[in-house]
Amino acid sequence: MAKNTFTAENFTKLDQVIQKYADKKGALIPVLNDAQKIFGCLPMEIQKKISEGLNIALAEIYGVVTFYSQFSLEPKGEYTIGVCLGTACYVKGAQKIIDRIKKEISIGVGETSPNGKFTLEATRCIGACGLAPVLTVNEDVYGRLVEGDVPGILEKY
Repeated sequence: MAKNTFTAENFTKLDQVIQKYADKKGALIPVLNDAQKIFGCLPMEIQKKISEGLNIALAEIYGVVTFYSQFSLEPKGEYTIGVCLGTACYVKGAQKIIDRIKKEISIGVGETSPNGKFTLEATRCIGACGLAPVLTVNEDVYGRLVEGDVPGILEKY
């Protein structure tokens, strides 16, 4: 299971971040970014703390968190696997890549493995169409994939 990030120490770090930005215009996005780095996600408990600290309506914060794809309400795995479903990747077999990953690690798109190691996401175009189909594992990019490449890639992690 993923380690517990909801510690007193991390809440103290969040308080420091909120204090740093409290009187600055446009503070919400930087605070949310830092909070997600600290906790790994932005559940309602964290959003409420930010709401109170910055005096911003909780509904506004929730709207921002759910609008931007870099923010997550749920904890993500240590490794986020993103499979591009842009047109070029889709046409060249991205769905088969997703299906193979689902088979290998027994999770669906949008899910995190029970051990907290992997999160599987279907992404929009990542701008590597010449390498289609493409998947990323955190910052690592793998292109020109075939279904049989998946086990070797996952093995590295």
